[in-house]
Amino acid sequence: MPKVAEELTALDVKRLAHPGGKRNVLFSVGGVPGLHMQITPKGGRSWVLRVKVGNMRRDIGLGGYPGVTLSQARDKAREARAKIESGIDPVEERKAAKAALVAAQRRGMTFADAVDKALAAKLDAFRNAKHRQQWENTLATYATPDLGKMLVQDITTQDVLRVLQPLWMDKTETASRLRGRIEAVLSWATVAGHRHGDNPARWAGNLKELLPPPSKVANEGNHPALALDDAPRWYAALQSREGFGARALEFAALTATRSQEVRGACWDEIDMDNALWIVPGARMKMGKEHRVPLSARAVALLKALPRLKDNPLVFPAARGGQLSDMTLSATMRRMHESDIAQGGAGFIDRTSKRPAVPHGLRSTFRDWAAEMTTYPGDMAEVALAHRISNAVEASYRRGDMVEKRRRMMADWADFMGGKVKGGKVVRIG
Repeated sequence: MPKVAEELTALDVKRLAHPGGKRNVLFSVGGVPGLHMQITPKGGRSWVLRVKVGNMRRDIGLGGYPGVTLSQARDKAREARAKIESGIDPVEERKAAKAALVAAQRRGMTFADAVDKALAAKLDAFRNAKHRQQWENTLATYATPDLGKMLVQDITTQDVLRVLQPLWMDKTETASRLRGRIEAVLSWATVAGHRHGDNPARWAGNLKELLPPPSKVANEGNHPALALDDAPRWYAALQSREGFGARALEFAALTATRSQEVRGACWDEIDMDNALWIVPGARMKMGKEHRVPLSARAVALLKALPRLKDNPLVFPAARGGQLSDMTLSATMRRMHESDIAQGGAGFIDRTSKRPAVPHGLRSTFRDWAAEMTTYPGDMAEVALAHRISNAVEASYRRGDMVEKRRRMMADWADFMGGKVKGGKVVRIG
């Protein structure tokens, strides 16, 4: 009978050492016939199953040590021997699987790659660089986080629906444009031979049956806003939540800025010494630099945040990139649902009765300035980075009233924090 190797323990394996010389050395570890630890002259370690397959002797690699433990190596060796007994050559099986994967990757194209190539193909169709950037930003913000790594051939109507549904009711115009842009990318992929079949993003006879018409949704009004009476209670509930998503939503509330501006905020835009956040024009909807005075609450929030090494973002996602807009929306939706579960009425828009959304916080700020303070309306409009509608007023108002707005944002933060219990804020200086 063949000699049975002594069954080594994990500690025994750890103590194995190369005896010297220029060749790799095999140590039988027992437990499974033919299982060896291979050690190179430089100390590299890996598992090898030495076994006969048909008329051929095979040395089958089972992975490196310690990434693959002794117990795992024995399991892999037993699995390989079982295949051999069934007439399967594990080495040839592995080669075939790898070849199939490479072939599939050559045939397939991810949605992210398709976006780049489709935009390049449509270069002449864009009116200007800004138009192209709008396409890129919309797809990168809303579609790529979900669809980016998927092969275009594998994308279904349900995948597209998953992207559109969180936006359809509250950002209908954006969602409608997004749908058209996803359709255009997938149409390019079809014509280029990377997918076949119906376009899962088409409207007629497809998404039209699953989503309400944009025209009807748009008639329902503006983004649902948080009611003023609910604001302090909502803010207290938000502070109890953890994570960058919750902190980004809190910062958006305190600064009355847009989600995209907060999600893209970088540390080099923040002047802690002067409590000022300067958002560059390239990231603003109006294309103009926007200075945001930071309240004490906003500064404290920023100082409490961890800074990730080599990441410039103030509110990074788990994988290092920007948070998605849906992260903030999901946080707000969960707060609404949690309040209802605890016996509350949730956080709904006073007029539409729909759950409040992140963008609606800007309307809440505007309502607060108009109904609970004597701050000038144009000051609130500047704080929101809106274009002043009165052309004469706009032409004369060259500054951005940043120091006067500093007082306003401090009062707004106090209101959200529950320090102002009704009545009027009278500071106008």
